[in-house]
Amino acid sequence: MQSNEKKIWFPAKKYGWGWGPPCAWQGWVVLAVWTLFLCAGSLLLPHHMGIYVAYTVVLSVILIVICYCKGEKPRWRWGKE
Repeated sequence: MQSNEKKIWFPAKKYGWGWGPPCAWQGWVVLAVWTLFLCAGSLLLPHHMGIYVAYTVVLSVILIVICYCKGEKPRWRWGKE
């Protein structure tokens, strides 16, 4: 029997808007790979600040899209409902 529930990787934050730390191993892998790519970019592009900023923006947009697809629906929260 299959479950129709979506398995989340990133739970919503308790306060504010957005996602908290990952709650599944897949989320931790995504976060580790994102950090690895960010560090690699800082080593490979040390003298190209504009390119590094664009690279960081692209990586961040990709991370946000993954969080949006695999996380809880983002909305403003203020503690327990």
